[in-house]
Amino acid sequence: MAVVIDTVGQPRPRHPEKQNRPDSPLLRKPEWLRVRAPGSPGYSATRDIVRANRLTTVCEEAACPNIGECWSQSHATFMIMGEICTRACAFCNVATGKPGPLDPSEPERVAEAVRKMGLKHVVVTSVDRDDLADGGAAHFAAVVRAIRAASPATTIEILTPDFHRKGAAPEVVIESRPDVFNHNLETVPRLYLSIRPGARYYHSLRLLERVKEQDPVQFTKSGLMVGLGETKEEVMQVMDDMRSAGVDFITIGQYLQPTRKHAPIDRFWHPDEFKALEEIAKAKGFLMVSASPLTRSSHHAGEDFARLQAARRAREAAA
Repeated sequence: MAVVIDTVGQPRPRHPEKQNRPDSPLLRKPEWLRVRAPGSPGYSATRDIVRANRLTTVCEEAACPNIGECWSQSHATFMIMGEICTRACAFCNVATGKPGPLDPSEPERVAEAVRKMGLKHVVVTSVDRDDLADGGAAHFAAVVRAIRAASPATTIEILTPDFHRKGAAPEVVIESRPDVFNHNLETVPRLYLSIRPGARYYHSLRLLERVKEQDPVQFTKSGLMVGLGETKEEVMQVMDDMRSAGVDFITIGQYLQPTRKHAPIDRFWHPDEFKALEEIAKAKGFLMVSASPLTRSSHHAGEDFARLQAARRAREAAA
């Protein structure tokens, strides 16, 4: 199993909690999930800026299949609060363990990278930090404010943890006024115990609802993976739950198994099935839907944000 270097420079297993799990088979990817290896000049330029500012990206830590495409276009999703997560979700490739202290210089370093890259739209996510009293909410808000100061024209999308048992922490993040507040439900309620054991489905749903209650102007967004054993009917029920919570934008993508120790793939959904899910979601009233095998929360986020704004204007005009 892969290793990471901890805060004192010592190698350790990337997923220590998964080491004793039995191996699961790795299914061969169908043709529609094959992507080119990264290596363009644009990719290298983005990588250099990330390295120079000592930043972490979810593109690398989560082994995103779209990294080559996104980085070649100077799009990167910054992952704040370290690269060690306190959760052990069965689908996730981010390292698990005891995180180090927060870096107070990180908000300014992220903001400077955004400015240097000339980003029109930026996505900022994080590891879960259950070790912190506020789950990292104040740090998230500081990053949003720093980007606003360094690059006022950049629109900001955040993808947050659930802030489970952190009281009013979500309100601190909401008050920083990001343009898009994203929190992924990830899977259907029936699978939470095995796939997302540290989270609670209805708590995550309530978080998204709280955003709309506090600031109706903020766009809310959430995403699902398929291929973990869910049914189409369960996915449709999650869509209804999201709409009841006021979610504007839904993303649906294929789960890809990082290692043999992670949750196995139940099946690969065909592109035609994703198209059907997209049509269903549109009919349920989402302002924006992105559903395809390679859809990820931050994939094409800038272009999607522009379409999201246009969809809201069109709906308001029609009303």
